[in-house]
Amino acid sequence: MKTTLKTVTTAVALTALLGGSPLLFASDDNGPDQAVKLLQDGVIKPFDQLNEVVLAKHPGAALGETELEREYGRYVYKVELRDAQGVEWDVDVDAATGEVLDDRQDD
Repeated sequence: MKTTLKTVTTAVALTALLGGSPLLFASDDNGPDQAVKLLQDGVIKPFDQLNEVVLAKHPGAALGETELEREYGRYVYKVELRDAQGVEWDVDVDAATGEVLDDRQDD
């Protein structure tokens, strides 16, 4: 019970710290502790700023799952979203610079 409560509390606190984005991590992705450290060290931009970049590409869209991965020597923020017309998109953003690396319609 204590472990579950601690995990939930940590997840809620981390979500708030990361700008309210529901950040998910796969086993080969960067974990929550690493993401917080990268953010605090100024290596990556805050996730709310990266979300703004994504939403600027697709105004009126709703954010879905997000991930932070290390690819080709850089941190990539991967976002799934659904636009106002119901079309699903996958957008990859360089987490350090905010540059959109890929913006493609989900198959």
